[in-house]
Amino acid sequence: MFSGLSVLVLEDVVDGGDAVVVTARTRDVAVPCPACRTPTAKVHGYHRRTVTDVPVDGRPVVVHLRVRRLVCPALGCRRQTFREQISGLLERHQRRTVRLAWQISQVARELCGRAAARLAGPMAVPVSRSTALRLPLPQQAVPRVIGVDDFALRRRHRYATIITDAETSRRVEVLPDREMATLESWLREHPGVEVVCRDGSATYAEAVRRALPDAVQVSDRWHPWRNLCDKTLLEVRAHTGCWATINPPRPGGVREQSTRERWNKIHELLGQGVGLLDCSRRLNLAPNTVKRYALMPEPQALRIAPAYRPTLVDPYREHLRRRRAEETAVPVTHLLEEIRELGYTGSANLLVRYLNQGRAEGDRPVTTARHAGRLLLTDPENLRPKETTLLEKIAAACPEMTALADLIRGFAALLKPGEGNDVKLTEWVTAARAVDLPYLRSFTNGLEIDRLAVDAGLTLPYHNGRTEGVNTRTKRIMRQMHGRAGFDLLRHRILLP
Repeated sequence: MFSGLSVLVLEDVVDGGDAVVVTARTRDVAVPCPACRTPTAKVHGYHRRTVTDVPVDGRPVVVHLRVRRLVCPALGCRRQTFREQISGLLERHQRRTVRLAWQISQVARELCGRAAARLAGPMAVPVSRSTALRLPLPQQAVPRVIGVDDFALRRRHRYATIITDAETSRRVEVLPDREMATLESWLREHPGVEVVCRDGSATYAEAVRRALPDAVQVSDRWHPWRNLCDKTLLEVRAHTGCWATINPPRPGGVREQSTRERWNKIHELLGQGVGLLDCSRRLNLAPNTVKRYALMPEPQALRIAPAYRPTLVDPYREHLRRRRAEETAVPVTHLLEEIRELGYTGSANLLVRYLNQGRAEGDRPVTTARHAGRLLLTDPENLRPKETTLLEKIAAACPEMTALADLIRGFAALLKPGEGNDVKLTEWVTAARAVDLPYLRSFTNGLEIDRLAVDAGLTLPYHNGRTEGVNTRTKRIMRQMHGRAGFDLLRHRILLP
């Protein structure tokens, strides 16, 4: 019945009515000094502690425990006397045994504060919701490979740090901020970490370097690819003058295709000498419909022209159209200077947007800077035939765009981890810096700043994807709580198994 108290000497068990009262004491054995680890059994005095153990027969168990204050025999020890502690049964300053605190903390992890307090009453372990949240969670083994990332408690004001097992996605710990000292302290207190997966945060990188200088830092592969996507869009926009004239005809919708097919069928029958009523019966159409199509010299396009508001660039539209027809790759800055000499008073951004919308050519273009960037960044196997043809035209618009397309494909091949990718990355960086692509050169400079972590991300199978998934779950939990609970409750919810 009291097997959890086997490390003590039970002197008496009394039925106290509402509770079972147990009188016990510690064993008369030598205990090491907490300062110098010298064993001693010399008693200086006694102390009484009243603690609660797991209930028996639906009633709480109260233990009146006598512990010894011992004298350290070592000369010069800074602890002349000390109170003995019962490891595994009772912690310092605790009024509940370790196993009872573990049970309450497990209930609190599953149900959180108020629900755990309501359930603890019928279990003969009455606690308040605040006490249930304050109880320490059971200690778990620190994994060999961890993932570290931050999430917003209040966007742009307060952030916290989540630590997960990068191999099993188990939540390990939630830190109250994203400061370097906080993460460094946690890593020092929990040795055994060999690999740390993170994003490009310099704060986390420095904390890991200080606490675990021998640990391998792995930069998540998603972040370099995301940075490359942003730089690619900037490069595409910078070379708008090269590819903006590639404007394939706009594809027709379902209604336009059916209209064209119906027009062809009706005119084919009329060409064979079939009358209107006979066409109506053969095609199962109303006579007025057949008559309307018969009067059409050509099938209607049924396209809605884009409606734009008047802008300051409209008076210079013919000049822009003529100049872009004469010189396909004329820079936008030259066009801006020319129309300003003609009286243009608008901004450069307005002119760039006007050209990207295709208003200088008269029709809204199918290809925009974002569309062109998407084609460059998409796996060629996932493109449709017409998109592949358009991509070839965009890549051949100028030597820089051709080099950009080749570099993107080369970097995408490195995102699959494998041996030798670090050497291939060095070759890729050299090739990228040899081309006149300033935004891509800025991207390579960022890679070199965190090169060791990037190399580990491209060669090792570890990543931070599971930590990002935990962040997504955390945002859902915070939406459910509507910001009405503190960090302690949020931490319990996140660490639920």
